[in-house]
Amino acid sequence: MFLPYLNAPLAGSPLRHSPKLGLSVNGGRPIRAVMDTGSLGIVVSARLIPEFDTLEVLKPGELTYTSSGRIMKGVWVKARVTLSGTNGAEVTTRPIPVLAVTHVECTRTARRCRPRANPTGIAMIGVGFARGGEVEKLGLADRNAFLSLPGMGTADAPATVRRGYLVTRRGVYLGLSAEGAKGMDFIKLEKAQGRSGWAPTPVCLSLGGRTPAACGTALVDTGVTTMYLTLPPAQLTGQTQPNPAGVPTPTSGTALRIAFGPGGSGPSYAFRAGDQTNPSAPHAIILVNRPGTVFVNTSVRLLNRFDYLYDADGGFVGFRPVASP
Repeated sequence: MFLPYLNAPLAGSPLRHSPKLGLSVNGGRPIRAVMDTGSLGIVVSARLIPEFDTLEVLKPGELTYTSSGRIMKGVWVKARVTLSGTNGAEVTTRPIPVLAVTHVECTRTARRCRPRANPTGIAMIGVGFARGGEVEKLGLADRNAFLSLPGMGTADAPATVRRGYLVTRRGVYLGLSAEGAKGMDFIKLEKAQGRSGWAPTPVCLSLGGRTPAACGTALVDTGVTTMYLTLPPAQLTGQTQPNPAGVPTPTSGTALRIAFGPGGSGPSYAFRAGDQTNPSAPHAIILVNRPGTVFVNTSVRLLNRFDYLYDADGGFVGFRPVASP
């Protein structure tokens, strides 16, 4: 099943913003929702769910979006969800847990957040993996709408349709096929330690050509246009500057190389900080101080360089180079 984004760029044009799909919960009218590979779980304003009070309540719940600092609080309910793209393309999931948001709070270091009660306009389709937190305490796979479609099994009992998805610049393919996987450079994921599911994607990063590269984990996050980067002092010293808001960022023009796979052995790409002529370069780069951690959130603009595949049954991610828009 192919769902073209509601805001897909024109053919040959780059993807500049997070992709959006139609989302309908409990038979309600479709609303525009962000398709987010950087989080896990359907999150929607309770006020947008028809007959919300009649749905089965699983338990209270919350999700925190670390990029913005917003904390979504409400209750997990069970409902069927319909996802739709352009040209009438749509698919309905099995009954899955949905976080019905009744109020929004903010973390102490929130970047973009305003506390609200009974909010409207919240709609996220979180389809990432290795995200942990409250969602994982309640079970992982059944909260991913892309892995809960007709013909799909479970992590313990695969069925006729292989669980996974292929994300492109103009739309997303739900369910995997040999044809769709042609040309992919695959990376095998490790089992997550101490919990179910798969570990994050391994990556190695080099800023300004510094060697050796710093190796850690990557998150392909279609929910943001900004890159979030954590590097050790050996990579950063002498190569940073404050942005207009006073937040540290790599010095303009400094090259960043991102190589996926153990030891950086897989597909890679590079760009220069601040280069808005390169479609795979993020809108901005924010350095996040987490001692002992190496991490990159690629932002959605990685899709201007690669198609991105996630195989939930086999534990693989795949990257396929695409023609630069």
